[in-house]
This record gives sequence, structure tokens and C-alpha cells, in this order.
Amino acid sequence: MSPETQTTFPRHVRHGSNSGQPVSRRDGRLKVTGAATYAADNHPEGLLHAVIATSTIARGRVRSLDVEAAKAHPGVVEVITPANRMPLHHDPNEKMPPFGFRVEVLQDDTVRYVNQPIAVVVAETLEAATEGVRLLAPRYEEEDARTGLDNGLRHEAQSVGVGAPGTVSFGDLDAGLKGAARVTEGDYSTPPQYHNAMEPHAVVAEWDGDTVTIDMPNQALRMSAASYAAYFGIPAENVLIRSPFLGGGFGSKAILNGPQILGILAARQLGRPVKLVLTRAQMYGPVGHRGRTWQKLRLGTGDDGKLTALHHHSIGATSSFDDFVEPAANASLMLYESPAIRVEHEGLRLDIGTPGPMRAPGEASGSASLEIAMDEAAEACGMDPLAFRLANYAETQPGTGKPFSSKALRECYEQGAAAFGWAGRPLEAGTMRDENGFLVGWGMGTAVFPCPQFPAEARATLRADGTALVETGGADMGQGAWTALAQLAAESLGLDLDKVEFHSGRSDLPDGGVAGGSGHTASAGQALSNAGGDVIARLTELATGDPDSPLFGAGNIGVVAAEGRLHRRDDETRSQSYADILARAGQKELVGTGKSGRDPASAEAFAMHSHGAVFAEVKIDPNLMQVRVSRLVGAFAAGRIINPKLVRSQYYGGMIWGISFALQEEAVADRRTGRIMNADLAEYHVPVNADVPRMEAILVPEEDPRVSPLGIKGVGEIGVTGTVGAIANAVWHATGIRVRNYPIRIEDLLRRR
Repeated sequence: MSPETQTTFPRHVRHGSNSGQPVSRRDGRLKVTGAATYAADNHPEGLLHAVIATSTIARGRVRSLDVEAAKAHPGVVEVITPANRMPLHHDPNEKMPPFGFRVEVLQDDTVRYVNQPIAVVVAETLEAATEGVRLLAPRYEEEDARTGLDNGLRHEAQSVGVGAPGTVSFGDLDAGLKGAARVTEGDYSTPPQYHNAMEPHAVVAEWDGDTVTIDMPNQALRMSAASYAAYFGIPAENVLIRSPFLGGGFGSKAILNGPQILGILAARQLGRPVKLVLTRAQMYGPVGHRGRTWQKLRLGTGDDGKLTALHHHSIGATSSFDDFVEPAANASLMLYESPAIRVEHEGLRLDIGTPGPMRAPGEASGSASLEIAMDEAAEACGMDPLAFRLANYAETQPGTGKPFSSKALRECYEQGAAAFGWAGRPLEAGTMRDENGFLVGWGMGTAVFPCPQFPAEARATLRADGTALVETGGADMGQGAWTALAQLAAESLGLDLDKVEFHSGRSDLPDGGVAGGSGHTASAGQALSNAGGDVIARLTELATGDPDSPLFGAGNIGVVAAEGRLHRRDDETRSQSYADILARAGQKELVGTGKSGRDPASAEAFAMHSHGAVFAEVKIDPNLMQVRVSRLVGAFAAGRIINPKLVRSQYYGGMIWGISFALQEEAVADRRTGRIMNADLAEYHVPVNADVPRMEAILVPEEDPRVSPLGIKGVGEIGVTGTVGAIANAVWHATGIRVRNYPIRIEDLLRRR
């Protein structure tokens, strides 16, 4: 392990004073009182308002725009089109690393999807800009839209997601299927799902020469600042992104998109600050979504119920001009032991905006299908679904044989099943009813998600009064990361939480890495912990080298940092306060820095995942076949838990998203035009309070010294992955009807009753 990634605090700091405590969110009061400032709340002097005009066709070209009519409207300052858009330093047709997405920023008059930006109207007021867009009255040369499997262009996916291989194979699949006692196979589909965070994408940009200040919701501040700098041909240090609060991100706000670049461009082109906020309908297209998938699974099983082969093939919808394919089939590489596994992906080019990462990308849609297939195979073997999964429990990573850094999935199964009452579940479907005559079904699904750790940096400053300032340029999407990160920093400094001032949400702070992939707390938290440890080490040198200090000469013995004091390890009655140590040394403050990053040797040697098990109960009206989830129990093992209150909130949010995925969420496109027909929060259904059942999230203890020195795994996405399949399997158990398409509709059950 390299020195810069190894934590320094265990030698100095007493554990447990801050981490592990159910502390309420530090930003909670600001948010509920309306004092939190989101991007669109900023109004610099001289602000102009920009509104994008978006295409209403899916394929073709813009033949004309009535620019003169729009510019004649009182208050309209400028209309930016491909004809007068200022040039960019980076060609938008070229992918921008590290995520490598191509953006639509008025580079030509070609239309590639509905809601693509085709012009920007800038005005003194939002109302004038909105009316200016209406007056543009675009005319098109329209081509037939490619909207589905029947008319899209299929291609082999060389890579999926963000650079994962498109095909992975272990063992002899054909032999495994041929030698199986039975083969269970099925076709499954998941719908397109769109980011509907409460806060839409927004940007407020203000230029001062070649320096720009940008207010925007952003999950990857330093990385995004460098990318915007490349587009505008300025040094990265000339871009300041401020993002103190995000109203939800889910992956979409880590990716650069055309509308935000256009807002920054408009500010530079016009020499005045510009605000651009997407409408709800405009969120459906230019800012990414979870792509539609068509999946086929084949599971071979022996007489003992063990898998002999697992084949998972997925077709993922992508745009006509870029290559992000949902890595759905890769979910089958993580969970179940089989001597032969093959996963493969195809892309399907459609006239849509490019999909992108959306909470649990790949694992959500892939496990939604895999977990139904596992239940179908269990039924074919005459086995209880939980017993079948235990029979195929992977003690090492399937295919590679790598040991897991830690894996408490058995304990998740055991504790979740006990809390749910799974032992009372009848094997046969359609046999349970409640006191009102409703059909009752119980289903389960296994949850899994990788636990990455990204490079991150932090700074800690110990002040003369014994308080501290800790800083990292990270993001809090609403999950409470800044509270958990402050807890870790306070622990590393041996201070009470109220003695620690925490700064984040700016790109000019030390790089806090990416808030995504369930890796932010592990990444920025390790950097903060290392920075605190660095301060304590420096402070220790001052104290143990001072002949008049009670800690003089204790360097070899060691000290413990707690409650704002350093104590001799061999005699804790001999101590000295931080303030006194700094005062005697004549220093007003002491600064430490820290970095984090996964140890390459550990990453190579071990498979690293969070695990869980979700158990669902549904109740179904036997006449109307309306499905209600009445109970959810999830048991999750995710390494060291910093704040159980926040972690449970994340698990609940993920499980609720699972309800949405299983029963409600779907973007419906008109096959003729490609237009999204339900691009609003009235008809794009997501759960409301009345849809949320009684839930329980069990935090299964797990220690993992290999995943990182702090032993932290991610919790943000795993709750989705087990819940979707659990609900689908519960629907089958209630009705005996196997629905393989999401969302599960009333008509699916009525038609096959």
C-alpha cells in the first residue's frame, strides 16, 4: 500500500467518538427552512435568462427558424443558432474524456432526437425568453423515427457502461447447458427511465475575461471544471464551479451535457451573466437516462439444484450518434456460482438522446431480470427460492475465483428472512389470501453493487482555538454525505463534531472526486481521514519535541487524540490541549493534507462488493388485479457504517426506487414521432407516500479491512438492485402469473389470468 493512500490516524486517534453515530443531517435545517441556495437561486447583477428551443422531431434537419420574429420581441437580447454560435475550442463531435460523451451544442442543423437543443433564446426576463422560443416556429425536413427493435440498428457492443467489456465468458457454456438436467430460459425487458430529480439541470454562468464562475448542480466538480475549460480553451484553474446543494443527481449530474454548455457559452458570447434552467419536459432527452433493454437468460441446473451454466444476453438502446449501452448482463458476473458463465451485450441505435448512468446503472436492470430467472429456475427444480440461492452461493467471485474482500450475504439472507417470516412461505403460487380476500405473494431478490474508491484529496486546518476547518471539493446529492464526511474528519482529528467546520461543493477546494457509483463517502472520507491524521501527526511532533510539554519524549510510545487533547498512550492522565500545543509553538494554525485511492494490489487480489437480500410482500385485488406492495424487508452488508441514520435513509430510498422500477416507472414514446408522451411528473409515475409500504432496513455488521483502511463500502445504489426482482417474484407467488416485462401492469395480469 502506498504511503499516500494509507491512513495515518489509527496510531493517534481513538475510534468511535463520531463515526457510527446516528447524527442528523447538518444541512437539514437549511433545506426545510428554504435557506439552502441551489444553482438557480443565484442572481448576479445584470443577469440574462436563457431558454433552449428543442426539437419536436426525432430525426431530420431544421429547415428554418424565424429568428427575426423572436428577436423582435421586447426583452429578447439574442437568438443563438448554428449560424451564429461562437466557436468552441473542443470539437463537440469528439468525445470528452473521462466519460466520453458527445454533446449537442448547435454544431449543425441535424436533428438526432426529440428535445435536442436547436437554438437558445436569451432575454432580460424568463418570460421574454420563453415567448421568444415560441416565436421561432421551427420547420423541419423530417425522416422516419427509429424507435424500437423492429427498425433500430443493432450492433455488437465492444464496451458497455463506462468502459466495461461488452462480452465476458468463463467456462464451457455449451457443455454446461447440454449437461444440465433442465434448462430454464426467458425473455425480459426493462423500459427507458428518465432522471426526474426534484431539481432540474441548471446553470448560472458569469465570465470575467477568461475566468468563469459557474453555479450548477454537479457530482464531479474538479473533473467537470477541467472539461468545461477544454471546451472554452482556458486553463482549468480559470473555471470555478459552485455546487453547495443538489436536489438529486442519480448519475446525470456527473455528466457534461449540451444545455449547460450552451448556458456558459451564451454568457461568454453576450458578455453578461446568464441563467439557463431546463423545464421538466426538457429533462427527457439531452441529459441522459436509463436505456431500455431486452434481455434473454438461460440457466442450466443439475439434479442437485446447482447451476451448470448461466447465459445472459442483453440488447441495450443507445443513440444514433454515441455508444453508451446499459451494462445489464454484467449483473450475472457478481452473484451466483456456475462453472460456465457468459454475458454479452448488443447495442440498438435509435433516434433518442444518449443514455447514461442512472442509479445502479447496469445492476438495476440486469438484476431485475436475473432475479426473476433465478426464481423460475428454483421453481423448475421444486426448490424454495432462498434455498436455491443458497445452493448456488458463490464463496469466491464467479468466473475469476477471486476471494471477496468481505461477504456477509449469508447473514443478510438469514436476518432478512427471519425478520420477514420467510419460513412460513408456501412453495406453491396463488395459495395465500389476506382477511379481505386479496391475493398475497412473497418474493425475494439478492442485492449487489460494486464498491469503488475514486482518487480524492482533502485539507484539514487545526486552528489556534482548538477547532478545525476541513475541506474537500465533493458533492452532496441529498444523501447526507457532508454529515458523514464531517463525522469522519472529526474522528480523525479527535474532536467533537461541533468543533469541526466542513467546507465542500466548490471546484477550487481539494479534489473530492466523483459523487457517484456509491463511492463518495469511501473516497472523500478516506482523504479527509488522512488529512486529519496528517494534522495530528504534525501536532504530535510539536508536542513531543517540546521539553516543557507533558508529552515530551512520547514519540516512540505514541499518543492518542481525543476530545481536543493529545494523551500519552501509556498514561492518559498526561495530556495537553491542541490550543496549548499550538500556542507554545507560536503557530496560529496547522495544516495537513490527505489523499485516497484504491490500493492497486488489493483491487487486483479481491472482488469488492456490497451485498444484501430484499424480501417483498404484495397484495393484489383478485378482480382488478391492482398490485400493492404491502411490506419490504431489506438486509444489507456494506462494510463499516459511519452514520446508521443516513444509511437507513439511503436503503429506504433505494427500495422505494425499486417499487417505482417494478410497478410504475416508464417513459412512453410515440412510435411514429419518437416524442415522449408522459414527460412530466403527472404522468411519468413514481411512488408517492401512499405507495410506500411498511419497510425495514437491517444493517448487517461487516468488517472489511481490504476494501480500504476505513473499511467503508457504498450504500446509495444497492437498495434498488434486490427490490425490483423481489416484487416481481412476489407478484408471481400471489397470482401464478409470471410477468417478465417492467413495469408490471394490471393488463399483464388481467390478460393472462
